Parts: sequence; structure tokens; C-alpha cells
Amino acid sequence: MSESQLWDDVDAYFTSHLAPDDDPLTAALRDSEAAGLPQVNVTANQGKLLQLLAQVQGARTILEIGTLGGYSTIWLARALPADGRLVTLEYSARHAEVATRNIARAGLDALVDVRVGPALESLPKLADENPPPFDLVFIDADKGNNPHYVEWALKLTGTGSLIVLDNVVRGGRVADAEDGADDVRGTRAAIELIGSHPRLSGTAVQTVGSKGYDGFALARVLA
Repeated sequence: MSESQLWDDVDAYFTSHLAPDDDPLTAALRDSEAAGLPQVNVTANQGKLLQLLAQVQGARTILEIGTLGGYSTIWLARALPADGRLVTLEYSARHAEVATRNIARAGLDALVDVRVGPALESLPKLADENPPPFDLVFIDADKGNNPHYVEWALKLTGTGSLIVLDNVVRGGRVADAEDGADDVRGTRAAIELIGSHPRLSGTAVQTVGSKGYDGFALARVLA
């Protein structure tokens, strides 16, 4: 058995017992694929982790940067109370249209506000609304802008908020100082920002699974 097949099998075992499929989640993946969206959504067990993190936080407000087809959005929104709020930012109008349908089918459209456009344009507009601090921010968008997204997350959160930054391993390339690709440079800058910022305490974890070799960073806002 190959290493990647073993990772797939272990993921399938964990998912079957701890994060089983249901109709809205299955339909969200099916419709996203049918619409030609990139197949880069989180896995089911990663989605369940996001949900648990939001629940441990007691999150009432969540900001997501990078909606895609709304699969991770559904996992996160399910952690919210009935009067909670999730704002999710998506660059592509076509992706946002698919996500909006998926979120509505999951019965979560009253909780979720899908906003279309470049996140670095949407974030200042969101800040101008002076919303209450977001309890959790999930960043899973274009990796070159990761440090900017972390900076905006800091502006839109408060003491005790949690920031989750996805896909930080880049297949191991993050450790290669000679790799000048935008995704690597942006991810390294975000990690170094988390490590040096006086308002953040963070760590990063490597993972393997059905999405291959990857990982995520977690940061808690201190003040």
C-alpha cells in the first residue's frame, strides 16, 4: 500500500466515525464539483475541527476569508447560536453563487452573509461598519496575501479571539528560504508575523491525509 493510500484510508476511518457525511454537506461538495470549482475545500475531519474550535471558543461571530463553495462555511456556521453571525468573503462571483445555494440548502442562510469581491477591498468596508470583534477568523484564500489577512484579522478581533490560517505547509516548501513563489512568501510572512507580533500567541501543525501533506496555524489574540 502506498503512503498516500494509507493516509486516505486513515482519513476515511476517522471521518466515518467522527465527521460522517450528511445531505447538505454531500450536496455542497457535489454541486461545487459540478460547477467546476477547484477541489481544494477542507476535508470533512478538518471541517469538524473548525466546528469544534468555534464551539470551544463559544463563538457568536465568525469571519471567513475564502468561501469557495461554502463547505467550510457550513461546518463553521453550524457552531453558531441562533442569533450568531458569519461573514464570509469570496473573490469570485460564480463561486459565491454556488456557495450561497449550498448554505441556503443547509438552512444556514439567516446566519451567513456572503460578500463578493477581493477580500482586501471587502475587509476595509467591513471594518467601516464597526462590527463587534469576531470570535474566530478562518483564513483560506490566496496565500500571497496571507500576512495582510492576518493583519486585518487583528483589526477585527479582540482579546481571546482565535485566528486559523490554513494550508501553511505548502508541501514542505514553506521551509525553503530559496522558494520565491507568492504562496510560499506570503505564508512565511504570515507565520513570521504571528511569531513576532506582541498581540499574538501561535503555533503551526503539520498534517497528512486525503489532501496530502499540509498543515495549519493557530493564533490567539492576547490583547
